[in-house]
Order: sequence, then C-alpha cells, then structure tokens
Amino acid sequence: MPQLRLALNQIDARVGDIAGNAESVVRWTRHAAGQGAHLVAFPEMMLTGYPVEDLALRSSFVEASRSALVELAERLAAEGFGELPVVVGYLGRSHDARPRLGQPAGAPQNCAAVLHRGKVALRFAKHHLPNYGVFDEFRYFVPGDTMPVIRVRGVDVALAICEDLWQDGGRVPGARAAGAGLLLSVNASPYERDKDDTRLDLVRKRAQEAGCTLVYLAMVGAQDELVFDGDTIAVTQDGEVIARAPQFAEECVILDLELPAAAPEVPSGLVADGLEIRHVTLSEEPVAPYAPQFTGEVAERLEDDAEVYGALVTGLRAYVEKNGFRSVLIGVSGGIDSALVAAVACDAVGAANVYGVSMPSAYSSDHSRGDAAELARRTGLNYRTVPIAPMFDAYMASLSLTGLAEENLQSRLRGVTLMAISNQEGHIVLAPGNKSELAVGYSTLYGDSVGAYGPIKDVYKTTVFRLARWRNAVAAATGETPPIPENSISKPPSAELRPGQVDTDSLPDYDVLDRVLELYVDRDQGRDAIVAAGFDAELVTRILKLTDTAEYKRRQYPPGTKISAKGFGKDRRLPITNRWREGEQS
Repeated sequence: MPQLRLALNQIDARVGDIAGNAESVVRWTRHAAGQGAHLVAFPEMMLTGYPVEDLALRSSFVEASRSALVELAERLAAEGFGELPVVVGYLGRSHDARPRLGQPAGAPQNCAAVLHRGKVALRFAKHHLPNYGVFDEFRYFVPGDTMPVIRVRGVDVALAICEDLWQDGGRVPGARAAGAGLLLSVNASPYERDKDDTRLDLVRKRAQEAGCTLVYLAMVGAQDELVFDGDTIAVTQDGEVIARAPQFAEECVILDLELPAAAPEVPSGLVADGLEIRHVTLSEEPVAPYAPQFTGEVAERLEDDAEVYGALVTGLRAYVEKNGFRSVLIGVSGGIDSALVAAVACDAVGAANVYGVSMPSAYSSDHSRGDAAELARRTGLNYRTVPIAPMFDAYMASLSLTGLAEENLQSRLRGVTLMAISNQEGHIVLAPGNKSELAVGYSTLYGDSVGAYGPIKDVYKTTVFRLARWRNAVAAATGETPPIPENSISKPPSAELRPGQVDTDSLPDYDVLDRVLELYVDRDQGRDAIVAAGFDAELVTRILKLTDTAEYKRRQYPPGTKISAKGFGKDRRLPITNRWREGEQS
C-alpha cells in the first residue's frame, strides 16, 4: 500500500495576529519538511485564531485573512516547500451564498485550504456549524456545501473541520462514498472536564463510519475564557489508536501511515447531505517504499485533577501573555481560594511575576495573616502588607455603616487598594472567586470581585480543596516545597468580615451546595428533579433562589478559565430582570 508521512501541528494561534500566525505556519512547515513529511496540517482557523467572534463580520478582517492565505502559499513555495501540501484553517467568504433572512452579512465562512506549488489548490468551508454552549457559528458563518478530497502521493485524503465530526451525516459518510483512504479533520475544540474520553469515543466511531484511517488534529493554547488542550488523535478504521499527542503542549506529531491506494477513477458527484465532491490531484505517484520511522506514540493521559489544573495554568498564562501583560496581583488572605490562585499564577507566569498583598482588617485572624506570609515564603512570590484598618475607620467616621454594609466596606476597600496598586505598578488583578460563590452571590461587587481575570471562576469550592491537595502532593513527590500552607486547606473557610465568621454561617456545607449547583447550573435540572435526587426541599429552594437572584453580580464578574460543560457567561445566558423562580407558580 502507498505510504504517507504526516506532520500534524498541534500548536497555538493568537486571535487577530494574522501575520504572526502565518509566521508560525512557515516555521512549523520548515520543521515538518526537515522530517520528510509528505502532508502538513494545521488547526482550524490557524491564520486568524479561534474563535474570532464578531471579527468575522468585519469585511476588512475577512479580506485580510483571504489575502494572507494567498501570500502564505507564495511564501511557502519561495522557501522551497512548494511541493509539500499544507492544510491550514482561515477565515473566508462564500461567493455562492444568496442573501436571506438570518444569514450573516458578507457570508463569512470558517474555512480551510490546501496550499501547494505557491497556489491555493483547494478551499472548503465547515459544513456543520455548532450553535450551542459557547458556539455561535450560525451567527457568523455560512455552511460549506462541498466534500473536499485531495490526492497526495496516490492516496485520496478527505478533509473536514471540527463539527463535521461531531454531528451525523455530511463529510464522514461522504469520505466513505468518495473512497478516501484517510479522513483528516482540523479542529479547535475547547477543553472541558472529561472531554478527552468523549473525544476518543467519537473519533473511533467516525473512523468506522468513514471506513478509513481518521486523524483528528487539535489546537492547543487558550483564548479569553476558552482553553484548547490539544489531544490530537489518529485511529485506524477499526478504531485502534495509532497515535495520541500530549495535552496542553505544542507538538508536531510526525506519523508514518500505510494507506489504501486511490481508485483509478477520480470520485465525483453528490454524497451525504447533498455535498458535491471537489477532488484535486496534487501528486499521483506513490512515495518510493521506505522503512517507517514514526509509527506513532500514545502520550499518557493526565488524571482528572492534573488535567483541570493544567487547564487553569494554560488559561491564565495565555490571557496574560496574549494581552501583553507582564505580571499579576493577588489579594492574599490566607484562605484557600487566594492560595490556589497564587499557586496557579506562579506556575503560569513565574513567581517573580506574581505580587501578593495582604490587607488585614481588625477582624483578620493572626493565623490568616501568618498563612498569607507562609504562602509567599513557599511560592517565592513578591509580598507586602497594606492594612485597611485606617481606611476603614475613616469611612466609618463619615458613613456610620452597620451590618452587611459594614462587612462589605472592608471587601471594597481591599478592591480599591488592589486596583490602585495595579494602576500604579502595571500588574493585572486576579479575582479569587470560585464557582460556588459566584453561583449563590457570595461575593462583594467592587470588592473581592474586582480584577481582570478570574482563574478559578469555573471551579466549585470542593474542587478548589481537591486541587490544592493535589498540587501540594505533586510538589512533595518531586522534592519541592508544597506551595499551599496546610492550614489554608484545613481551616474552615471564612471571609473574616466580622468576629468568628465562617462561610457556613451564610451557606450550606460546600459538599451539599456544590452537588445541588452542579445539577441546577451545569445540568439545567429543575427544583423537583433535584429534590427527587435526594436533597432537602427547603434547602434546594433556598439555593436556587440565591442562584437566580445573583445573576446581576455574575454579569459584572471578570472573564475566567472555563473547565466545565456549562460555565457562567456564554454557556449560561439568563436574563438579569427575571420573575421566574424554580418551584414557584409564574
């Protein structure tokens, strides 16, 4: 059978940096050529980054992407790579789409192209457009209506883009109908907990349906709240895993494959969903037989806590670096949330670029102050103390606040202090709130919610504890100092805004709270279903009411790394002004 050496570039891209992304394509293609590759591939929308959101509706941006594609083809040829086919994602436009109600103006498309001999040999657009969760592709794109196939060294390679695998029909059965020996899908698939298993099951199923070897090339890195974990996979038509790339790491996967020879007759006609086969022959003659050097490696999968922690580090690092920041600022209270955020920040950008500020008040315990200082000692982050008691006394002399207003004033003074230091010194503030607190509104607007990014925004409190223990265990196992003080993990959580305060004064036990919230927030189950699952009816009603009435707070919280199937923000869009309450008559 004919042989092909693939170069699958599991790499990052920066949204809007068309020139920089094109430079990455040239650099990694140069590497692939040095490895003797016969076909090179890059992720979905590599030239523009992903997702581009409303940039897709700007004709200037679309045209810049299309022009850069042509220039990239010419440059690859000029550098001696013209005979090496390169598959690269970009933002394009349909010239066949007819204006109709609901179609995005300008008919932009999520496209990929094959570059060969200095030209764009083939263009195609994603056929299935996702329109759920964080995806709005019906808002931005016109679907593709072709079944792209290229003949490379005597092998017919069918091409697809991400969602084309996730939905039934279209290019998967189309690849079988076209007699393809390989189905190559380029992807920018956001990370979610446990998605790697779902992804592998999907790829195996689609390979069997396509009747050929399937390669799933994934993006790595992060964009705003989304993290891309890589996890590039290659499987045989029987579902056997040939190769699997590591998570959260850029890598060029070089893979030697033996594939069926293309049929003498060029495939044509219509296939599933009315897709028209577009076949381009790039090279008919097979490669001279050679001894395979790259027979595939399967990287070890990360266990659950390592995977989530890796996503948090990747998300924060990308946000800081891609937005041109150099350092981060954290209010360190001695509690578990700020301690975990500090550990993630040190791993993401280096302790030398992490600045911690302890801001004790009259109600701050000695152990909390000590725990904050111990965190700084263990991690090596920059540390200072700015007492807020004098500021608090000045405000109280003018306002004479009591109760909750007095408590929240302390939090807001800390927020002002952090933003003032940020403004003066140029660090970005990290908000330490977790998903449990955001869900039920247990935070102070313009206080602990201030910041440019919330690294654990999508992490429930029980998971915060688990990740802290995991990070310390990893450090201990490798002979390093565990970053998080044990006392920060073991003591009862408290905002310390009044004497003897603990979180359970206002909230249910976090283990119960998080299980109810996961059903309500992540799975959209109603009150009756949650009660039927074994939870106290009165408690469920209280938690759901707290969650519903806190929407206005969540809308004002900064962006943060998404790790769940339904994070607050684009995933879960509820009206702020809303009289509907679960379990109540409307």
